Amino acid sequence: MEPAARYLRRSDVDKDEPLVDGRRRRSQDSRARIVQAMLDLVREGGVSPSAELVAARADVGLRTVFRHFNDLDSLYREMSAVIESELMALVHTPFKGTTWQARVLELVERRAWAYEKIGPFKRASEVHRHQSPPLAADHARMVEISREILRQQLPTELAKDRVRFEAIDMLLSFDAWNRLRRDQDLSPKRATEVLQAVIAGLLEVAADVPGKVTAPGEG
Repeated sequence: MEPAARYLRRSDVDKDEPLVDGRRRRSQDSRARIVQAMLDLVREGGVSPSAELVAARADVGLRTVFRHFNDLDSLYREMSAVIESELMALVHTPFKGTTWQARVLELVERRAWAYEKIGPFKRASEVHRHQSPPLAADHARMVEISREILRQQLPTELAKDRVRFEAIDMLLSFDAWNRLRRDQDLSPKRATEVLQAVIAGLLEVAADVPGKVTAPGEG
C-alpha cells in the first residue's frame, strides 16, 4: 500500500472516531435513562411497570428499551443490583454495640434503615423472583450473606442452636419487616421496637438456658 493511501485510510478512521464515540455516549445515556426510569416507577409503587411505561418515562422509543435489554428480566437484574448495593453497604459498617446482645439488637435498626430504602424494589423483585432464575439466585445469595452476618454476632453455642438461630433470622428478615409495616400498619419506629423486644426475649432465654430448648408442654 502506498504511504499516501495509508495516510488517507488512517485519516478516515480518525474522522469516524468522534462519530463512534458520540453514538456510544448516546447509547450509554439511553441505557442510564431507562434504568433510572425503571427505578423511579418502582419507587413510586409500580411493582411491574410495562416496557411501554419505562420507555415513556425515559423518553425513548420502545425499540430502544429492548435494544439495551433483551427482556424486562434484565431490567429487574439492574434493580436487584441496587438492592444489593444498599445491603452490602451495611456489611462494611462497624457496629456500635460493645456486647454481642447489643450488636444483635443493632441489626434490627440497621436492617430497618435498609428495608425502608429498598422496600419498593424488594417488593417488585419478589413479584418476579419465582419466574426468574437470576433474581432467585440474587435473593438466595443475599439471604445467605444476611444469615452469616447474624451468625458472626452470636456466641458459638447460640449460632448452633437451630431453633433460636432460625427464629432470630426470621425476625430480621424483610418479610417480617414488611408484615409489620404494611399488613399491621406500624410506623418504622414501632416496628423496630416490636422486633427488638421479641429478639431481646430470645436472647435472654438463650442466656438463661444455654442447653436444650424446652418445647411447649415440657418441663
